[in-house]
Amino acid sequence: MRFLRPFWPTLKYWMEVEVHVFGFSIAANVLLSFFPFFLVLVWFCRSIGWDSAEQAVYFAMGDVFGREVETYIRQGVDWIPNRFKSFSYTSLLLLLFTANGIFEPMEVALNKCWGVKKHRSFLMNQLVSMGLIFACGTLALLSIVLGALNYEFMRNADGSLISRTVTWTNIVFFKMAAMPVLMLALFLIYWILPNTKVAWQKVVPIAVVVGVVLEAFKYLMKWIWPWFLRKLRIEYGPFYWAVIIVLVSFLASMIVLAGAEWASRGAEPPVEHGQ
Repeated sequence: MRFLRPFWPTLKYWMEVEVHVFGFSIAANVLLSFFPFFLVLVWFCRSIGWDSAEQAVYFAMGDVFGREVETYIRQGVDWIPNRFKSFSYTSLLLLLFTANGIFEPMEVALNKCWGVKKHRSFLMNQLVSMGLIFACGTLALLSIVLGALNYEFMRNADGSLISRTVTWTNIVFFKMAAMPVLMLALFLIYWILPNTKVAWQKVVPIAVVVGVVLEAFKYLMKWIWPWFLRKLRIEYGPFYWAVIIVLVSFLASMIVLAGAEWASRGAEPPVEHGQ
């Protein structure tokens, strides 16, 4: 019980109805922005003729949501071969709109953690969200580029390397590149998104810990994946992949919000922006 005492406020926080509303709202917007974001990335990779980067995109999607979703996405791309001959402004607009929707409930949730009563106006929220979208998108692109460079290096390496060794090398390198990027993105969200001045010293260790927990969460999901997929296929039929994205995103958002709750403990009364 003494060991669980520091985690008790987080457990109580998770039991609040509002937190579940925030989590599912974030997850729904992740589902809406998932495929437009993927299309923009694939179009960019194909427009510059970099196949290794496209394979890194698939690998990243599979690492987060599982190989079943990656396979489904690959098949979906094959169904629309003419989709990438020209840039889709519709996908970009949908991406910006739905990605902004992720940060709206997240700002309200983080404000609640820090005790902020007044939220940003809709316009200011959109501006801040837009900045975070470009910042996090740039970090994601950097991670994919590093993964692509490693993939390209291994593909051109000595042919004596067996495929399993190449696969594990790709996984290790991708983790080494993705983990700092994830932690930096979490830091930006914790530091910038709340409508108050947050000391960066308080959120840096939380961003690191939450990044590690999210990585452990991915391995836990992969461990229960066979049983999980079998149940979802029975219950949801052809929509199971969408359910996977929503459920994984919801659980991940709860971890992110728990990190915000942990960081805000013992904080001084908030000073809202504009005061």
